[in-house]
Amino acid sequence: MNKKNKKISPKLKWGISIGLIIVALLVLVYPTNYYVEMPGTTEPLGKMVKVEGKKDEHKGDFFLTTVQIARANLATMIYSHFNSFTSIYSEQEMTGGLNDAQFNRVNQFYMETAQNTAVYQAFKLANKPYELKYEGVYVLDIAKNSTFKNKLELSDTITAVNGEEFKSSADMIAYVSKQKVGDSVTIEYTRIDGSKHKSTGKYIKISNGKTGIGIGLVDHTEVVTDPKVTVNAGSIGGPSAGMMFTLEIYSQLTGKNLRGGREIAGTGTIEHDGSIGQIGGVDKKVATASKEGAKVFLVPDSGTKKESSNNYLGAKAAAKKLKTKMKIVPVKTIQDALTYLEK
Repeated sequence: MNKKNKKISPKLKWGISIGLIIVALLVLVYPTNYYVEMPGTTEPLGKMVKVEGKKDEHKGDFFLTTVQIARANLATMIYSHFNSFTSIYSEQEMTGGLNDAQFNRVNQFYMETAQNTAVYQAFKLANKPYELKYEGVYVLDIAKNSTFKNKLELSDTITAVNGEEFKSSADMIAYVSKQKVGDSVTIEYTRIDGSKHKSTGKYIKISNGKTGIGIGLVDHTEVVTDPKVTVNAGSIGGPSAGMMFTLEIYSQLTGKNLRGGREIAGTGTIEHDGSIGQIGGVDKKVATASKEGAKVFLVPDSGTKKESSNNYLGAKAAAKKLKTKMKIVPVKTIQDALTYLEK
């Protein structure tokens, strides 16, 4: 007796096909533990920076440049192999072990510090009066053995220790180092949202053998100026727009025509001594600036001969690959940038 072969109905076949397609799509878009970095945006600074009582009517614009960072999925990882301006990084490489909230807070701190230093440098270059107001110390790292590990957050500002206030982080460190390991200590601190807090813990022995509370820190200062400067960069984070903020503030403050009608993009940190620091993703920033039609790109020059440690060489290589006519201009200090622009 012959058994008839059972045929799969067209509806079932269609259902299986649709199911397989859905599974494949889910696999492609499901987030991994890696991050993708690609060209971001080119943003005009005239809309972000306002110097009270000043109006910049000169033609052209200064632009900051960004990179776009997101959790990578299989689709973006495949795409990165065919696009030389897209990079994949491990979670540790990208965040240093920080969770998303900590990573965002640290980047917000770096952005605020960049803006603050830009205001300081612009007023200093313009020979205008300013005041550096000490606010406390920023918390940049919390040691695993710190008794404040579950109390403090990255980007908190410590304003007092045992009721003592200080004029610099050096003064605070000197005070704490004289205390006894194991003794009780109460710290007062302000969150990045402005809320005030107080917590009690104990002094510990830190890596250099001295007494501490187990945090990495840096001075939190505010530059007080007249006229007042307001910077609103929205959700953009990190320190890499420092140089461009400085140029925009200086231009508005002095009324000088630095752009000469040109669209000028750039990247680089601004340091207290006026030097311009290296940044990450320079090739991607060149790509976004070129796409938006910038004519000049200002970029840090470390002076080294290796592309991996010199943004200028990396930017030149990216420009060559893009075949862009945008001029790549190396700068080591903010004065270098002004000298070029004032030609």
